[in-house]
Order: sequence, then structure tokens, then C-alpha cells
Amino acid sequence: MVFNKEIARFAVGVIGNIISLILFLSPLPTFYRIWKKKSVEQFSPFPYLATFVNCGLWVLYGIPLVHPHSILVVTINGTGLGIEVVYLMLFLLYSEKKKRMKIFLIIIGEIIFLGSLAILVLTLVQTHKKRSTIVGCICMVGNILMYASPLAVMKLVIRSKSVEFMPFFLSLFSFLNGVSWTAYALIRLDAFILVPNSIGTALGLAQLLLYGMYYKSTKRQNAERQAQVEMGPKEVGLVG
Repeated sequence: MVFNKEIARFAVGVIGNIISLILFLSPLPTFYRIWKKKSVEQFSPFPYLATFVNCGLWVLYGIPLVHPHSILVVTINGTGLGIEVVYLMLFLLYSEKKKRMKIFLIIIGEIIFLGSLAILVLTLVQTHKKRSTIVGCICMVGNILMYASPLAVMKLVIRSKSVEFMPFFLSLFSFLNGVSWTAYALIRLDAFILVPNSIGTALGLAQLLLYGMYYKSTKRQNAERQAQVEMGPKEVGLVG
């Protein structure tokens, strides 16, 4: 029975890894748009800053010196860490000077925090249980912040009645990621994974509900904007 539970947990963990990878890759259309327009427009860097530090924390949590037998946690979060580095480099490249400096300072602060935490935990704390408890508690906070980071975008959606700057696939796979890792944590209870991912499931669902509410109004706004662009040259021609 225990063996079957471990197989089930591993299988759910693999599914969770696949969904997490899709989650990390889901902003690609957004960053293609940023690269094409050479501007970050109103896209927020905070989901990617939060995901960057969150992935770093979970890599630390999953290494054998902290929490043995967590290879699935290390592999996906290590991959996510690399992907977020690319996204943040694009934000730095295409943000205006003031915003670029702010993002840069936050990244440096996050790197210092991760490095300091790793050194302190690995040198001052002697047992796996204590290390995993300390890092796990911090991971919970980091994971909740990652899931909560789109709240600013959700506020923009409600204010503007437009989901243009809240990517659908990021919202969808945030929800699916929360569901898969909640299931993973329930098979062999791991509160450090369960608590933030159950919250993430709820926040992901809230984003999807918002998307459903404002999808039509977004299409209407985009159509009106396109009509204004098309009418512009004609009006100029009439004046001339």
C-alpha cells in the first residue's frame, strides 16, 4: 500500500512538473509581443520577479542537504529559474530607465537573499528536519507571493474592464499548477507544498473568472481602438 502511494505521488509529481513547465513557458506570447514592440507596455514584472525568487527557494528546499528525495521539486524549479532569468532580462532590456533600475535592484536583492539563506541554513542548521522546516516555511511565503503577484494585474483588469494585460494561459496554468501540486502534497501530506498551492488554486480560479467576465468587453475595446486607427488616415486625407 505504501509502495502504491509512492508510485501515485511520483506520477502526480511528474504531471505537476509538466504543468509547471507549461506554466513557465505560457508567457512566451507576451514576451514575443514585448520583443516585437520593443516595449513592456503595461505588463507587470512582478509575477516574474516573484516566480524567480520562488523557484530559487524551492531549489534550495529540494536539494538532498535540505530535504532528501525531492528530485522532482529540484528539476522543475531549476528549469523555471532559468526561464525566469530570460524573461527578466527582456524586461530589463525593454523597460524605461526608471522602471529598469527598480527591476534590477529587486533582482539583486532577491539573489542576495537566496544566497544568504542557503549559506546560513547549510552552515548553522545541522539536521535535515530543521533545515527543511526553516526553508519550507519561507518557501510557503514565496509560493503564496508568486500566486498573489497577479493581484495588481487583476486590479487593473477590474478598473479597465479589459484582460489585455492579464495573459490567459498564465492564468489557466497557474490554476492547473495549483491543483496538481495540491494533489501531490495530499498523497503524502506535505504542508509546505499543500498550503501555498491550495491558495494558488483559489487565486488561479479567480483570475479565470475575471477573464470570463471581461473577455467580451476586451474584444469590444480592441475593436474600437482598431477602428480609430483605421479611421485616422482617412480623416487626414479628407482634411488635406
